[in-house]
Amino acid sequence: MQFFLYVCCKCLWRSLKFVLRKVTGRCELQRICYNNKPGARRTLKIESSLKFSKSELLQSAVSVHPDAVEKTIEDIITLKKINQDTNPQLGISLQASLLQIVGYRNLVVEVEKLRREPYDSQNPEHEEILLKLWKLLRPDAPLKGRITKQWCEIGFQGDDPKTDFRGMGLLGLLNLVYFAEHDNATALQVLHDSLQPKYREAPAYSFLWETVSFLAWIRDITKKDASKMSKLEWEKKKFDKAIGYSFAIVGINITDLAHTLLVSGALKTHLYNVAPEASALAHFQQTFCYLMQEFHKFWTEEDPCDIMEFNRIRKKFHKRILKQLRNTDMALCPHFAASDHLINM
Repeated sequence: MQFFLYVCCKCLWRSLKFVLRKVTGRCELQRICYNNKPGARRTLKIESSLKFSKSELLQSAVSVHPDAVEKTIEDIITLKKINQDTNPQLGISLQASLLQIVGYRNLVVEVEKLRREPYDSQNPEHEEILLKLWKLLRPDAPLKGRITKQWCEIGFQGDDPKTDFRGMGLLGLLNLVYFAEHDNATALQVLHDSLQPKYREAPAYSFLWETVSFLAWIRDITKKDASKMSKLEWEKKKFDKAIGYSFAIVGINITDLAHTLLVSGALKTHLYNVAPEASALAHFQQTFCYLMQEFHKFWTEEDPCDIMEFNRIRKKFHKRILKQLRNTDMALCPHFAASDHLINM
C-alpha cells in the first residue's frame, strides 16, 4: 500500500509539474528562482528539485566540484531549453545556489577531516595552536610548564589538555582558538563568568562568602564548630552558587553540537542565509562562537544546581536551536552578511 501511494504521489507530482510548465512557460527551477528571494528558502527548494529530478545531469549537479559549477549551469540551461537572452538573471541565481549546495557538502568534508585528526603533542603546529589558546585567554599569566595544573584555569580537566580533545580532535581546539581570537572580549567574559559566583551584588552575600571561607579554614585547623559550619555551607549553596562549568570542556562539547547540526543538514538554513555562495570553515567557526555565547546565556537562565545537569541543559539547548533552524528565513548570526546583494528575479 505504501509503495502504491508513493508511485501515485510521484506520478501526480510529475503531472502537476508538466501542467505548470505548459501553463507558465517556465520549468520548476525557473519558478523557484523567480518566486523566492536569495537564501535558504530558494536554495533548499533548488536542492530538492535537483535531487529528485529524473535527469541524471540534475541529480549529479549537487555533488559537482566547485570549479565545474559554471559548466553545470550551462548544461542545465541547455537541457531545459531556457533562453538566456530573456532570462539573464537565471544563470546567476542558479549558480549562487549551486555554489551554496556544493560548498556545504565540501564544508562537511573539511570539518569531518579536522574532527578525525587527533591532537598530537609531538606535532609542533598542534602545540603552537594550544599555546596560542593559553596566551589569548591568559595573556598576563605565563605557563609554568607544558604539563601543569594551570590548564584547569581555562577549563581543561587535567594537567595535559591533549586528553580532552579525543572526541572532537583538532576541530575542538581550532574552534576555541577562533573564539578567543576573533571575539576575545566575549570569550574572556564567558570564561570569567564560568569561574565566578552568580550572586555577588548584595554586600551580605559577599560577607557571607568571606565568613564561610574563614570558618572553613578554622574548622580544618581546630575541627570545631562543625554544626555551625554546616548551616553556613547551606547558606552558601543557597545564595552563592557558582555558575560551575569548565570553559574549554564546554567549548569542545559545543563543537560536538555544531558538528552534529552541520552533518545532519540542520545548519543549511543558517549557512544558506549567511553565505552568499560557498560556505567556508570560517562560517562554521562563527556559528560556533554564536552557540558558545547563547549556551552561556541559556545555562545561566536555567540556573542549574551543579554540573550534573549539563546533559539535560545541553539537550534542551539543542532542541531550541533546531526549532530556530526550522524557519527557512533564520540566520543564527544575523550580524554576518547574508545574500541580500543578489538580485531577486
